[in-house]
Amino acid sequence: MGGKEIFFHVGTGKTGTTFLQYRVFPKLMGIYYIQRTRYKKAIKIIGNTQFGKYLISREFDQQLEDEVRSFSSKYRDVAPIIVFRRHDDYIASQYRRFVKNGFRGSFQEFFDLENDEGLFKKIDLNYSHQIGILEKYFTREPIVLFYDDLRTDPVAFISNLTNKMGTAINISNVNLTRKHTSYSEKQLKAIRYIGRYINIRKRRIFRNGLLQLLFSYFLGMVRYSTLLIAALLPEKIFSDQPLIADQELQQVKDYFNEDWLKCRSQFRAE
Repeated sequence: MGGKEIFFHVGTGKTGTTFLQYRVFPKLMGIYYIQRTRYKKAIKIIGNTQFGKYLISREFDQQLEDEVRSFSSKYRDVAPIIVFRRHDDYIASQYRRFVKNGFRGSFQEFFDLENDEGLFKKIDLNYSHQIGILEKYFTREPIVLFYDDLRTDPVAFISNLTNKMGTAINISNVNLTRKHTSYSEKQLKAIRYIGRYINIRKRRIFRNGLLQLLFSYFLGMVRYSTLLIAALLPEKIFSDQPLIADQELQQVKDYFNEDWLKCRSQFRAE
């Protein structure tokens, strides 16, 4: 590998990934950044260029092990970077994202803590297991960070990251404002309601590129027009029931509390 030092940010989703990819990583000094749209070319880029440090970034969730295994077949001397969010906050944010993109089921159908038959499985929220995957396929110790720290003190979070990577950043060049706020409860209820009648989930149904593009535009039009109209409607027009019950999230928090405390203790910011 010719002395090349590789950092691989593997996500996960809803943990400030977009903020890092577009506002922080491009500003890091002395490192060649391979952003997410060039991820498929990352191995080729590293092999054909001569930089001292590389940073690859991509957002993985349920496909984490498959992608890490694939990348490690070429490069194992890698320092993976992963950001964790408290389990209940993480799965709630994921559910809202999936609903916004057309998922029609209830929270329990998305994450079933009792029978583990949801779209997301318990293993997908086992952070100790995810750390074990990174340790299994890469030879360097994972850099483990926490979304709570990013929200509470982004400057300290970024400083901790750059220290661990042995790089630097001019923090005055980083836009620390929030990019956008989440969609409201009633907007997401509206999307889920419309989804009962129109399948607006992102998917490929045409081989023809132009037809698929037009289909994607149609889905986007339905999705975002629904969100826009719902914002103007009365608060309780769809249902008095919350999108996610507080009790459901408390059960998730309690179930994974030991895993959360273990990770926080093991990888406490220095």
